Amino acid sequence: MLRRFIGFLSLIALFSCQNQNTTDELSRWEAQADRVEILRDDFGVPHIYGKTDADAVFGLLYAQCEDDFRRVERNYVWAIGRLAELEGEEAIYSDLRANLYMTEAEAKTAYETAPNWLKELCVAFADGVNYYLHTHPQANPQVITRYEPWMPMFFFEGSIGGDIESIATGGIKAFYEGNKALTFAQPLEELWTEPQGSNGIAIAPSLTESGNAMLLINPHTSFYFRPEVHVVSEEGLNVYGAVTWGQFFVYQGFNEKTGWIHTSTFVDFKDEFEEEIVESEGKIQYKYGEELRDVEAKTVRLKYKAGQELKEKEFTFYRTHHGPITHKNGEKWVATKINWDPVSALSQSYTRTKLNNYAEFKDMMNIRTNSSNNTVFADGEGNIAYFHGNFIPKRNPEFDFSKPVDGSNPATDWQGLHTVDESILILNPGNGWIQNCNSTPFTAAAAFSPKKEDYPVYMAPDAENYRAVHAIKVLQAVKKVDLDSFLQLAYDPYLPAFEYLIPELISALEKTGNSSQNAVLQVLKAWDYRTSKESVAMSVAHFYGENYQREFRSMNRFINPMPTAKIPTGAEITTVFEKTIAQMNADFGTWNTPWSEINRFQRLSGDIDLKYDDNEPYVPIGLASGNWGALAAYGARTYEGTKRLYGYRGNSFVAVVEFGEKVKAKTILAGGQSSDPNSPHFFDQAQRYADVNFKDVAFYKEDVEKRVVEKYKPGRR
Repeated sequence: MLRRFIGFLSLIALFSCQNQNTTDELSRWEAQADRVEILRDDFGVPHIYGKTDADAVFGLLYAQCEDDFRRVERNYVWAIGRLAELEGEEAIYSDLRANLYMTEAEAKTAYETAPNWLKELCVAFADGVNYYLHTHPQANPQVITRYEPWMPMFFFEGSIGGDIESIATGGIKAFYEGNKALTFAQPLEELWTEPQGSNGIAIAPSLTESGNAMLLINPHTSFYFRPEVHVVSEEGLNVYGAVTWGQFFVYQGFNEKTGWIHTSTFVDFKDEFEEEIVESEGKIQYKYGEELRDVEAKTVRLKYKAGQELKEKEFTFYRTHHGPITHKNGEKWVATKINWDPVSALSQSYTRTKLNNYAEFKDMMNIRTNSSNNTVFADGEGNIAYFHGNFIPKRNPEFDFSKPVDGSNPATDWQGLHTVDESILILNPGNGWIQNCNSTPFTAAAAFSPKKEDYPVYMAPDAENYRAVHAIKVLQAVKKVDLDSFLQLAYDPYLPAFEYLIPELISALEKTGNSSQNAVLQVLKAWDYRTSKESVAMSVAHFYGENYQREFRSMNRFINPMPTAKIPTGAEITTVFEKTIAQMNADFGTWNTPWSEINRFQRLSGDIDLKYDDNEPYVPIGLASGNWGALAAYGARTYEGTKRLYGYRGNSFVAVVEFGEKVKAKTILAGGQSSDPNSPHFFDQAQRYADVNFKDVAFYKEDVEKRVVEKYKPGRR
């Protein structure tokens, strides 16, 4: 009886302690919410004001969850390796990949090593999301019911995916499921999807009407990938731009003194090391020089959704000092080494938002953890700059690191990182402008560009593409620009890829003498290679170009033809063209269909995986694919049950910024700020997006107050 009574008292004490912890936590959240104010402007953009940076981060995460909790949740479910709990067993190798580089225990250890200021921000991140869930029980989280401060260790660079997503899960599955070698072939359709990337353009004071530096921030992402935010604290934070859902720092944007745009890079930031494995007496080792080293083995149990229940699968994975084993080449185990320094990476990503000039920005770049990006920069002192890559390992030039190297040879090890000064860097070039469109740095500043022969091959294997060709063409004509004419430049409708495709096609058609195609031939002859809503030639050229690529693979988004390209004959070109016209006649009733009747912007729900319907309302779009060299890229395709094209990737958040005594900017966001179809900001920027009618940014508090529609504290909306 006494034991039962003691047990009863212990149970009461446990519940009392839990209730006290819950009460204390809620009190902390409410106290922090009191130090935060969210002002929503006439487009629903949240302007978040906090006493401290941590307060501002708390408010930022709360506001993000208000706008699209599902995307915040999805990014962390993916990043921390719990996607299979949401999507089923087919996603378990994505989860295993996350664990190969960092387990939950290792993330917690990394968090504990962070400086106190960064820990405070990580705590504020978790508190902001958890307070949202507390005040919105209807949010119904699908996987993660409580967010923890260590979680940002998995999601540190800014762009969901980044380095780790470049590692194929197919190889991981083949190795850890059956110890099989990797076999991988890229499907043709993947080669011709809309490119992910960005355009960055900086213009020096010598070419602007105001005499101030200007910057184009033009990421090409999937739509609704990032919202627009403004975050301010009394500790010197005042930053505006796009934040990837769930992160606590603006990824691409500007403060009063500096601005930056990241463009995806082709710098070689990862390497594969073929390990020579030796197994004896139940021990797994690998050769390294004259020694045998133990292969590190770790066991994880991963959950996956199976119908209405969760099941588990156990994996033992392996690491060498080169990194985790990700696949096999023949009989060789392969370790893939990438940048993995989450504390430094988070520090760099956040520090970037609070800098005052180029000198400070360059110092920040020397942290060297921004590995999957180039950066175009401008500041209030009139500087423009370009950093090609950031995390660039030094390699022994005796080896070809574009292929797997011998991990048993110590000479293949990385030899530290290149400094910013050793990397490709452009500062204030004499031509007065810098451009990068996920393209080679060796044309980034015309005659003032760096020289290819001055750098290791692995530092800039990037090819030229049609967007860069286009950017150079329009920038060479620049005299004096303001924000409006800068926007016109960024949306110039010329499509240089058709300089190659259409004359070749016209020549082939004229040689065949097929009079049945004379009408469309005359339309193409009269075309100036510019896209517009009214253009029929654009419609024909788009479908012809896609069919041409499927058939011949002789052009891609880069200027040089693919190695597998076939040089088509005139008869073969004509055949592809005739198939294109027949397809258009069948799908649209006639080939003579204006582009905007085919090319559409539609948002019917706030779901992550959207559905489209030819019979539902849409916004006509005159923009075109970046594959053709469109600077203002609009990737569109058909979906199940549709004949028309619906936009899914390209221009998303776009800004033009001018630095001076006061910063000025104009922005647009694809669709709108909110994922809620009942919100006035669900699709309120769509027509503006189509018309290139950018909104003025309210950056200073007095301007925000003039445009404020709603003002509240988290939890009291």
